Amino acid sequence: MNTYHQIWSLTSQEVYKNLITTPRGLSESEANLRIKQYGYNELPEPQTRPLILRFIDQLTHFMALLLWVAGTLAFISQTPELGWAIWAVIWINAIFSFWQEFQAEKALSALKQVLPNQVKVYRDSTLCTIPARELVPGDVIQLEEGDKISADARLVESQSLYVDVSILTGESLPVPRFSEPVATENLRALDASNLVFAGSTVASGRGLAVVDATGTHTEFGQVAHLTANVKREPSTLEVQITRVVHIITIIAISMGVVVFLLTNFLVGMGIKESFIFAIGIIVAFVPEGLLPTVSLALAIGVKRMAKENALVRRLSAVETLSATTVICTDKTGTLTKNEMTVRKLWIPGAEINVTGVGYEPKGEVEITNFECESQVRLLLAGAALCSNARLNHPPGSSQWQVLGDPTEAALLVVAIKAGFKLEELQHQAPRSREVPFDSHRRMMTVLLGSSLEFAQPLQKTENTSQIFTKGAPLDVLQHSRFILRDGQQQELTAVQRAEVEAANDQLASLGYRVLGVATRQGGTELRELENAALEQDLIFIGLVAMIDPPRTEVADAIALCHLAGIRDRLRQNSFCQ
Repeated sequence: MNTYHQIWSLTSQEVYKNLITTPRGLSESEANLRIKQYGYNELPEPQTRPLILRFIDQLTHFMALLLWVAGTLAFISQTPELGWAIWAVIWINAIFSFWQEFQAEKALSALKQVLPNQVKVYRDSTLCTIPARELVPGDVIQLEEGDKISADARLVESQSLYVDVSILTGESLPVPRFSEPVATENLRALDASNLVFAGSTVASGRGLAVVDATGTHTEFGQVAHLTANVKREPSTLEVQITRVVHIITIIAISMGVVVFLLTNFLVGMGIKESFIFAIGIIVAFVPEGLLPTVSLALAIGVKRMAKENALVRRLSAVETLSATTVICTDKTGTLTKNEMTVRKLWIPGAEINVTGVGYEPKGEVEITNFECESQVRLLLAGAALCSNARLNHPPGSSQWQVLGDPTEAALLVVAIKAGFKLEELQHQAPRSREVPFDSHRRMMTVLLGSSLEFAQPLQKTENTSQIFTKGAPLDVLQHSRFILRDGQQQELTAVQRAEVEAANDQLASLGYRVLGVATRQGGTELRELENAALEQDLIFIGLVAMIDPPRTEVADAIALCHLAGIRDRLRQNSFCQ
């Protein structure tokens, strides 16, 4: 769309004006006009050669042409059996190779569904659901937790909004998004904090956005366009076979000419007999079995790779893989599972390991000192109750699905590993108020309508309320006045503060993402406090350390690469620290 190129610098009212729309959205008639103007919100299929032409390619490459000539010469030399055999080899190989590549194309086409099918949009002042392909610039869309974003858009409202943009940036953690204008001029669109992009997912929060670009004009569409228009280069095997065929052709023709001259002038054979004899020599030089041998060898490689869930579109690409010397790879979702996993817990005087990987709640919280069990349970319960993510296990599926922030999902998983049932926990201590996370406080707080039964050694009063706060460890620590240690609530001293900071630094140096968790109990007066006052005089409980774990097969794969003499390189982007 031909809109203001720095839409991130506009106010919300200027955004509506620039995109010729209103907070109530477009009318159906205007939306239909814009569909005609800008087209549907979809990525065009890359242009492919018709099937008949792709099949003809298998019959007309240089090696096949040499065999066609060889077969023709065999007929001329009065050996039709050899001619038919050579031509049969060409047809069988062409059909076999075409079928292999056609099957791979069909499998790949099933993997191209990235954008969602439906989207919530305001049309004629009414919030409705429409097919995502009907979105147009100027549409006002509603974004909620778990939604996949269908087009590039500028936020005009946001509430604790976090978006997973890993499909574009490779960064595994969701990034905050706001609706305020960004004054910076020299800015990439991906760096603008008030823009959301097609293909990304709302991890948490809510928002309202005005569509700025659709289809191929989106950031995702530009990437798809670049990849679809990459010129196909011949593989190493194709280059080598072409070179061999050229050499064989030159040698065969040269030997045929030499034999013709020798038999005609030295031996005394007639011209016809010398010509037929020379043709036989030329045909003998043609390696009829080379083409099917290569195709079968490559097909075996394709089949072996298919068993490892790797699709190969072109047979000749298999040999290219065997010639690889350097592999450049991304980290998130490639080397790692893209599933945040809690691996360690820390409370004053104890560090607890957690087993299991990913969102599947299999594993244990390895508590060796049972005197600290109640504090560990309080730590995990508080972290889980102070989370908005949800876990879903679809029937018949081995994969667990996450709706919301991956970090919060990891907190739910570790709570289940500790024996908690999330529904019972939330029923026991229902949430009555939430102070959402923001980038300035770097904390999130929830106020519970009642305190947890096992929240010892905290003192209880009648009609007690309880709050839990989680966030950046140093910020949580700064708002804490007390600390739980050895089962006792104590005043937080400078020495204890330094101990927490040292534990946080050590875990962070090992590559963990660390969260601090604190609590506070009181009577009904807690419910009347302002948000800022609610997060004061906290009782620091402990730290939760998590990481995006590597895939189980990564270590063996890298070791095999090194064994084969292949170097590996991790390619980072500007979003990596």
